[in-house]
Amino acid sequence: MSAPPTTFGRARLAVRTLRTDRWWLPPLVTFLALLAFVIYGVIRTFMNQWYWVPEYHYLAPFYSPCLSTACVPGSSHWGQPAPDLGPLVPPPIFVLPFVLGFRLTCYYYRKAYYRAFWASPPACAVAEPHRRYTGETRFPLIMQNVHRYFFYAALVVAAVLTYDTVIAFRGADGGFGVGLGTLLMVVNVVLLWAYTVSCHSCRHLVGGRIKHFSKHPVRYWLWTKVTSLNGRHMLLAWLSLVSVSVVDIYVMLVAAGAFPDPRLFN
Repeated sequence: MSAPPTTFGRARLAVRTLRTDRWWLPPLVTFLALLAFVIYGVIRTFMNQWYWVPEYHYLAPFYSPCLSTACVPGSSHWGQPAPDLGPLVPPPIFVLPFVLGFRLTCYYYRKAYYRAFWASPPACAVAEPHRRYTGETRFPLIMQNVHRYFFYAALVVAAVLTYDTVIAFRGADGGFGVGLGTLLMVVNVVLLWAYTVSCHSCRHLVGGRIKHFSKHPVRYWLWTKVTSLNGRHMLLAWLSLVSVSVVDIYVMLVAAGAFPDPRLFN
């Protein structure tokens, strides 16, 4: 038998890729969508107004929980432990780092913005323009490993937004009431909880380090449910991002007096 042919590493191609489809479209759409959200988030954070509708107890997600003494009266459901530090440090600054930390270190979002913003790589079977690759072993990307800790902060934020939704079932006279804003907030918290618990960290938390699932039937049941949601983690990531934006914009417009909240009850 003859000796196997000698290999010389990867094939040397004169072109960046042999793909003939529109491989650049998904990263481009991701880039534009995430960029739009970032721009809106920055503007909304420093706008520092139109985030509370006292008549129906609507609190915009970007300002929840509102923990600063700069918060408008009635919007601080959990006290005001943070001081008023002026217009350069609006109330969302005290909470957004934890929310953004969870999103930025999310396994799906890593893939999304690595491809869309850093082209590392821009798509499958497409060469990246970088000469070196160190992965997530150096600063700042090594900080991605704190995702599991941001997960616990995300649980707290989701619980706070759930409370905001519960008190939004209040009418103008103090009784029970439901408006379009209430329904939008319900959809938002459902999507946020689905996105949060579908996280890989949650999957490991409920089912990790178990050698015999038969001895832990409750944790196994939870693991199967989280695993099912985990398969839709990308979809839930985008839907929850859109729902947060929609609710925030809606509350802003109602608070600014652009239009009244359509009421179904009271």
